[in-house]
Amino acid sequence: MTVAEGVIEVDTMLGGWERVTAGYLIEGDAPVLVETGSQSSVPALLAQLDRLGLGAHDLAGVVVTHIHLDHAGGVGDVARAFPKATVYVHPKGARHLADPTKLVDSAARVYGPLLDSLYGRLEATPSERIRVLEDGEAIRVSGSRTLVAVDSPGHAKHHMALHDSLSGVLFAGDAVGVKLPDGGVLRPSTPPPDFDLTSALHSLQRFAVRRPSALALAHYGVLADPHDILDEAEGTLRRWADVAESAYRSGEDIAAALATEFESDLDGVPAEHRQKLEVMNGVHSNAAGLQRWLSIRDSKGDSSTASA
Repeated sequence: MTVAEGVIEVDTMLGGWERVTAGYLIEGDAPVLVETGSQSSVPALLAQLDRLGLGAHDLAGVVVTHIHLDHAGGVGDVARAFPKATVYVHPKGARHLADPTKLVDSAARVYGPLLDSLYGRLEATPSERIRVLEDGEAIRVSGSRTLVAVDSPGHAKHHMALHDSLSGVLFAGDAVGVKLPDGGVLRPSTPPPDFDLTSALHSLQRFAVRRPSALALAHYGVLADPHDILDEAEGTLRRWADVAESAYRSGEDIAAALATEFESDLDGVPAEHRQKLEVMNGVHSNAAGLQRWLSIRDSKGDSSTASA
């Protein structure tokens, strides 16, 4: 589906679910795919690219906003299917694409059996196919179009967004949060081990300065009114962090506190759609990331608060 000038949204169908994980094909004489989805999504992704007329030698580049498996798990397989494509990644993620052993082992400890049944693994990408993108570097898509890398840690230290010079769309990965069409509410995404509130808020501010025409989320779709969405994302993130910190300081369970405070946001959402949101952006995952951030912050003696 075309969602902006020369931007085609590709549903990567994680778990067979529609409108949960998105990739974006950026058209030009050197077309680029932003996000591959998980390894389990590769057959659906390749079938859609084939229907779009993209041959094995037609894709010039593949970019992942970060190396979490729902975004980058398919990279090795996609690189093999498109042998001329350069794979672009944040400097802190490159080594994990070349040798995914530690990344996959860590994911297996977190997800257990769900890793293979839902996400799949991650095949190694030949190191000569990988190119690190520094902040501000651009990928050429055509003579009139580039994708500019925007370093945007917070959700993960290896996170970057891409700003399209032609359409103005900013491909935000998970830095803005999760807003599934069937879930309604915008939720922050604060998973362990790298979540950092200060970095996440700064990344949102960096996006606003760029004045994008729209925001493209990996979960899910292109959102108009980017200024309002970024304001909402900041406010929501601060509220979740405030609730987490209050629970942390009083010795309460952070996940229970978040569930109590924000459960009503999902009133009226059917159970099957709640399930999708919980898999992609569950309270317990966010609570674990917030607790780790608070613990690390305390160990460094930083007493700043979420609402500061």
